[in-house]
Amino acid sequence: MSQPLETILPAEELYAAGEHELSRRQYEDARTQFRRIVERHPDSSYAPRARFLIGEAFFREAEFDKAIREFEAFMAFYPRHFIADLVQHHLAMAYYNQIKPVEQDQGLTVKALEAFKKLVREYPESRYAPDALAKIDLCRGRLAQKELWVAYYYYRQGNTVAARQRLEGIMKEYPRTLVVPETLFLMAEIHRQEGRGDQARRLLRQLVDEYAYTEWGRRAAQRLAAQR
Repeated sequence: MSQPLETILPAEELYAAGEHELSRRQYEDARTQFRRIVERHPDSSYAPRARFLIGEAFFREAEFDKAIREFEAFMAFYPRHFIADLVQHHLAMAYYNQIKPVEQDQGLTVKALEAFKKLVREYPESRYAPDALAKIDLCRGRLAQKELWVAYYYYRQGNTVAARQRLEGIMKEYPRTLVVPETLFLMAEIHRQEGRGDQARRLLRQLVDEYAYTEWGRRAAQRLAAQR
């Protein structure tokens, strides 16, 4: 005896059911409804948003790797869709929400940074662009912190050459981040230890002139005063 055919509900009804489940935090049930739209009504106007909401359901569960796959699939299929900027922002946030402490690998920070940059580049008029710009600064700050952490590691190991190279890299790649005063102070300390007193004093004066309000500016002023 043949099985009865399953009724294929209209995309509109499936979408409403999926939204209802999403609002109830029944994320797996929500994804089931949205997947039915993608599979059975791929040409429907509901299909793009349903694909996004599959990822959104994962995102709300902090299943970020799965969310990223769904958001990337959306961007591959619908890069110019009217919610593409929203999806790109969620994609970036899925990376951003997984950023590790500074002493750990910062690969996810790099991916978040690139995703936010793409949002600003591809959708400059987006309502999410201001937040993306702020997050870009935060990601760059985290990467600068990582470089400073590595510089301190080399410094404590007695490898001042490697430490100085990292610090010089910070000044080149991240010149407007919050770690700059501390970077300058450590660079001055390394120059002093390596016998370049004039360069050390120049950096200390730069700290006093440009960053007097910081802890490192105050330390620099004390160092200069002690050398008189």
